[in-house]
Amino acid sequence: MTTLTIPTTTYADGDELPLIGFGTSSLKGRGGADAIAAALGAGYRLIDTAAQYGNEAAVGEAVRTSGVDADQVLVTTKIAGGDQGREAARAGYAESLRRLGASSAHLVLIHWPNPSRGLALDTWRTLIDLKQEGLAAHIGVSNFRPEQLQELFDATGVWPEVNQIQLSPALQRTEAVAFHREHGIITQAWGPLGGREGLAEQFVMRKLAEKHGATTSQIALRWALDQGIVVIPKSSDPQRQLDNATVDHVALDDEDRSLLATLDLGEDSAWDSRVHEEW
Repeated sequence: MTTLTIPTTTYADGDELPLIGFGTSSLKGRGGADAIAAALGAGYRLIDTAAQYGNEAAVGEAVRTSGVDADQVLVTTKIAGGDQGREAARAGYAESLRRLGASSAHLVLIHWPNPSRGLALDTWRTLIDLKQEGLAAHIGVSNFRPEQLQELFDATGVWPEVNQIQLSPALQRTEAVAFHREHGIITQAWGPLGGREGLAEQFVMRKLAEKHGATTSQIALRWALDQGIVVIPKSSDPQRQLDNATVDHVALDDEDRSLLATLDLGEDSAWDSRVHEEW
């Protein structure tokens, strides 16, 4: 039974996208499929996976066994670095669909720019084709910097609909978020709980959690949601899954936001997609 009511945002074309999705990057095998199915049963409808995660088959199994109508589940997958290129991206996406057991995905992203390969633009052109052919409802990128987004648009006249980037109160990415907003691109946050940066251990986070009767995770998610940023927290624990999508009781004020601003480590602390590449 659905127990969550998840708010939505809209793509530039008016289609709705849940503001809270479910990340799956470390969820594999039977245990992973069960955790993802539990999230679907609780009310999550946006599920994030990638060829690189090695768990698309588990995601597909979760959708099939969750009891949720597959048409209601919005699956995001990503083109791996080794599958970049005009034809390779199409073949890689076809393999993703085979593993998912699906005929199309809701959202397809280029996982990383991988500039040393010089194939991001060709891959983007293939994603545009896939959308035009009805094989993907929406298309976008992940880990692209503003100038890398601009290159795609300058060559094709098409902005990505989504850019999924490393973002949390510890990495606020204000310039990227402003650029996305200016060009009608949805900002989606991976790592929204700031685990890599030790965000939950910060005094400010504990202070605000106590003030609002919330967890530090709920504070971090509320901060992103207030900006219209889509978040994809992950957890295999059913209670944490519910907690991560239950933040209506948290109402951050200007003082709270000022305190959270002090936690920003700056752009240089985020993974730099001009040099960091994944295959």
